[in-house]
Amino acid sequence: MPSVRPPLKRVLSLTQLTFYGVGTILGAGIYVLVGGVAGEAGVWAPVSFLIAAVLAAMTGLSFAELSSRFPFSAGEAVYVDRAFGRAWFSRLTGLLVVLTGVVSCATLVNGFAGYLAQFVTVPDAVVIPVICIVLGFTAAWGITQSVMLATVLTLIEVGGLLLVVALALPDAVAGTGLSGAESGTPDVPFSAFGVLAGAGLAFYAFIGFEDMVNVAEEVKGVRRTMPRAIVLALVITTVLYVTVAVVAVRSMPVEILASSQAPLAEIAGHQMEAAGRVIGVIALFAVLNGALIQIVMAARVLYGAASAGWLPAVLGRVSRRTQTPLFATWLSVLAVIAFALWLPLVELARLTSIVILIIFTFVNIALVRVKRHLADPVEEVFEIPVWVPVAGAISSAAFAAVNLVAFVG
Repeated sequence: MPSVRPPLKRVLSLTQLTFYGVGTILGAGIYVLVGGVAGEAGVWAPVSFLIAAVLAAMTGLSFAELSSRFPFSAGEAVYVDRAFGRAWFSRLTGLLVVLTGVVSCATLVNGFAGYLAQFVTVPDAVVIPVICIVLGFTAAWGITQSVMLATVLTLIEVGGLLLVVALALPDAVAGTGLSGAESGTPDVPFSAFGVLAGAGLAFYAFIGFEDMVNVAEEVKGVRRTMPRAIVLALVITTVLYVTVAVVAVRSMPVEILASSQAPLAEIAGHQMEAAGRVIGVIALFAVLNGALIQIVMAARVLYGAASAGWLPAVLGRVSRRTQTPLFATWLSVLAVIAFALWLPLVELARLTSIVILIIFTFVNIALVRVKRHLADPVEEVFEIPVWVPVAGAISSAAFAAVNLVAFVG
């Protein structure tokens, strides 16, 4: 890394960073993903979420240690650079991370346009640029403002999940959704294949923790704060996911959950019609939250890669007033608008999931190499056993291979 870097503003505390992480992991996926997991695993969907959480935690812990050792923006590219020392590999990794952020954000703003159409009719060609520009101004305004807004939106998202749980809890306790409720025994036998297939789908509900490391240069006491925030974010989202999954499969038949495009809205609406509409509105906020975080992340990766000399220097320029990378931010916004308006996002989104898993594989292998070959250990570094990144690399590569076969097929 170069010795002189344009400084970002270190303002994020453990609480703020944790909320940022919870928001980027939750996204809007949980509002539709529960039905898909239930379709694969049946009433054992909560087990699928637990397995997915364990798999995600392996890579999450690798990110935690690496962020403690190398607390820089463009985290994944930095980790690969420190492990392999190949500029082209670091540049490629950074660009892949930016690509995943831009395409994810483009998918989300398209989703926002779709949700909005349920309430008011506005052309996508108007909604998408306007919402991207608003989010761009928020991201450019300052990291404090961006994270504050992300925190508010995250609280709204969590509130929506808790509302669903509260409304459906009586039916869940009674086991209304289980055909064998009288005996307390589900009529769907345990299927290891179904549970693992459900875990493969549920795994994507945990993707997002990797975005946290790219705001490392804006975190106070980053070597201690970042690992703690990653772990806390994963624990909180795991508890939320498993709780929602348990309530969902016990309060409503699996067949209905699996066939619904908005299963949580379906559950809430079944209990109270107005509640279903409320969940629809909350889903709008969830989409906005995910989109904002992806813009912030993409801009920080461009900034970090430029500061390291892997991308043009202009992307590393920081505003003196806002202490944010303005050029990188607006380039990210323009790319999101272009992807959202003109490219086939369904296939790109699938490909992006594969790319993320490939990046996870790179990062886990990088940590193994760093732990074995780094001569000077960092003081107060967050350390994990070497078997964790090894397991993380194997599981990430396996998921990537399976999904690549499905994508090509």
